[in-house]
Amino acid sequence: MVQEKIDRINVLARKSKTQEGLTEEEKAEQAALRAEYIAEFRASFATQLDHTVIQRPDGTKEKLKKSDS
Repeated sequence: MVQEKIDRINVLARKSKTQEGLTEEEKAEQAALRAEYIAEFRASFATQLDHTVIQRPDGTKEKLKKSDS
């Protein structure tokens, strides 16, 4: 996610905490930006886990197994 979008998420979060609040358009924008951020975070984290290995005390290495849940 580009830094401008992250900055916009933060601006909207700060504005939502003020008495002024967010307009309906800003609420929709905030929800869309948050959903995009979470999707990118999950994809990045999944990639990181795909490249993670466990090293056993005997020196053998095994990749993490995907969970069914």
